[in-house]
Amino acid sequence: MNKIPERKDVKTEDKWDLSKLYPSEEAWESGLKQLEAKIPGIADFKGTLGKSAEALKTCLDYMNDIELLDERIGYYSHLRLNEDEGDGSNQERFARYMSTATKVSAESSWQTPEIQAIDSKIMDDFLADDLLADYRIMLNKILRFKPHILSGNEERLLAMQAEANQTANKTFSALTNVDMSFGSIETPDGEIPLTQSTFASFLINPDRKIREKAYFQFYEGFEKHKNTIASLYGGSVHLDIYRSRVRNYESARAAALFPDKVEEKVYDNLVKTIGENLPSLHRYYELRRKALGVEKLAHYDVYAPLIGDVHVKHTYNEAVEVIIKALAPLGNEYCTTLKNGFTGGWVDRYENKGKRSGAFSAGSYAGDPYILINYKEDVLRDVFTLAHEGGHSMHSWYSIRSNPFQHYNYTIFEAEVASTFNEQLLAKYLYDNAETDSMKAYLIGKQVDDIIATIFRQTMFAEFEHLAHKMVEEGRPLSVDSVRKLYLGLLEKYFGANVELFEESDLEGLRIPHFYRAFYVYKYSTGLAAAIALSSKVLAGDDADCAQYLNFLKSGGSKYPLESLAAAGVDMSSPEPVRAAMSRFSELTAELEKLLEKK
Repeated sequence: MNKIPERKDVKTEDKWDLSKLYPSEEAWESGLKQLEAKIPGIADFKGTLGKSAEALKTCLDYMNDIELLDERIGYYSHLRLNEDEGDGSNQERFARYMSTATKVSAESSWQTPEIQAIDSKIMDDFLADDLLADYRIMLNKILRFKPHILSGNEERLLAMQAEANQTANKTFSALTNVDMSFGSIETPDGEIPLTQSTFASFLINPDRKIREKAYFQFYEGFEKHKNTIASLYGGSVHLDIYRSRVRNYESARAAALFPDKVEEKVYDNLVKTIGENLPSLHRYYELRRKALGVEKLAHYDVYAPLIGDVHVKHTYNEAVEVIIKALAPLGNEYCTTLKNGFTGGWVDRYENKGKRSGAFSAGSYAGDPYILINYKEDVLRDVFTLAHEGGHSMHSWYSIRSNPFQHYNYTIFEAEVASTFNEQLLAKYLYDNAETDSMKAYLIGKQVDDIIATIFRQTMFAEFEHLAHKMVEEGRPLSVDSVRKLYLGLLEKYFGANVELFEESDLEGLRIPHFYRAFYVYKYSTGLAAAIALSSKVLAGDDADCAQYLNFLKSGGSKYPLESLAAAGVDMSSPEPVRAAMSRFSELTAELEKLLEKK
C-alpha cells in the first residue's frame, strides 16, 4: 500500500524554504514580541491625524512598519499551519499570531474613521503634498469606503471579532483535511488512500469501476458529516450578511464586490452569458458520452480522459522544464526567475499527512512568493496547476519590485488573470509539440475541461453563492436540505438532462472550501476569459503586447482591477470577453470532435 508520509519524513529539497520570512522558531518568536511591543504605541497618534500632512505621515509610517511585521509573522504561521494542520505546535503558533493580530486591528480601528473625518478641503491639501505620495493611493481607497465605516468604538468592536470569525472556515478545514477519513481504494498498483487530494486522481482514472467506487466512497464520508458541514456553511453565510448589514451595504454580494469597484452587473452578466451558452456545454457532454462508449454519462465520468492510450507522466523537475519552455514568450527575466523559484525553495511539492489539499501561492513583501502544491507525476492537471501557481507567484514578484508596501497587493480579480494566462501558454506549447493526433486530442480535451472547470463550474459556484445568500437575506432558512436542493438544481442546469446524477451528487456543495470566502469564485471565470484574450495577443508575437502584459503584472494594487485590465487591453466591464471565451470553447470542442473521429 502506498503510504502518505509524515511531514518529518519529507525531503528538505521537496519543502519550501521559509527562511526569508524567519530562519528559525526563535526568530519568529522575536518578531511576535516586536509586534506586541508596538501595539501600545498606536494610541499615541489618536486625535492627531488631521493636524498636518506631517502628523498623518508619522502615524502612517508607524502603522506601515507594524503591517509589514504583521504580514511577515502571519505568513510564516499560516504556511507552517498549512504544511501540517494536524501538528499541535502549528495550530498553537497560528492561534497566537491571530490573537496578536486581532489586538493590532482592535487598537488601530479608530484610524480609518479619523482619517475619513478630516475635512475634505484639508484632506485634498494633504493628498496634494508630496510628503504623502507613497500613501496617496491607499488614502484614496480609504476615503472611498467612507459611507461604510462606523464610529471608532464600533470599528473596534468589529475588529475584536476577527479571530472568532475564523471559526467556521477553520473548523471546516480541520474536519475535511484532518479528521475525516475516506478509507482506501484497491487499484492495479495496490491499495491507495482516498483523500481530498487523491480524489481528483481517482476521477481521472481510466477504469470506470475505480472512478465509481471512489466517487461513492468519498461522498459517503460527507454524508456522515452533512449536518455539521451544513451548519458551518450556514454560519459563514449569516456572518457575511451580518457584516454587510452592519456596514450599510445593500447585500452581502454588494459588500464583497465593493473593494474591487466592480458593479454587481458584472457578476450578473457573467451568470447570464454562461447560462446562454449552456447548450454548447451539454453538446460537449454528449460528445464525451460517445467517446467514452457509455450508455449514460455519469457524474463520475465527467473528468475521465477521453483518449485511453495516451499516458502522460512528468517528474516534478520535468514539469518545471516544460513550463519554462512554454512561458518563453514572456522573456528571459520572467522565465529565469520562475525557474529559480520552482527549484530553489518557493515550492512545497508533495502531499504529506495533515497538509492542506489543493494548491495556492502566497506572496508576501518580505519573503518569497511561496507555492503549496500536492504534485502527482501521473496527473497532467498538476503540471498546469504548477504553471498556474507560478503565474500568481510571478505576479507577486513583479508587484513587490514595482510598488511600495502600501499598495503592492493586487486583487484576486487580477490574480486569476496572471495564473490562467500561464495555463494558456502551456496548453499552446504542449499542443504544438504533440507528436500524435491522440496526444493532440488529449490536450484539446484538457483545454476544454479547463474551460469547464474554470468558467462554467466556477460560474455555477458563483450562482450558488448568490442564491444561498439571497435565501437568508430574504428570511428563508439555510438547512442541509435546502442547501442540497439548491445545489442539485444547479447541477441539473449545468450538466443537462443527459448526465446521470445520483442521490449523493448534491453533497458536492458541502465540500467546496471556496464557499467560506464568499463571492470571489466568479473571478476565476472572468480571469480565464481575460487570460484567453491577453494570451492570444502575446502569442501573436507582438513585443508591445508582451510589455503591456508585464506592466499589468507590475501594477500591483495601484489601480482598480477593471482599470488595470483595461490598460492591459481587455474590457471586463463588458460581457464580450466572456462571449469570446465561449466561442473559443465551441472551437475547441469542434476540433476535439474531428480528432476523435479521425482516431
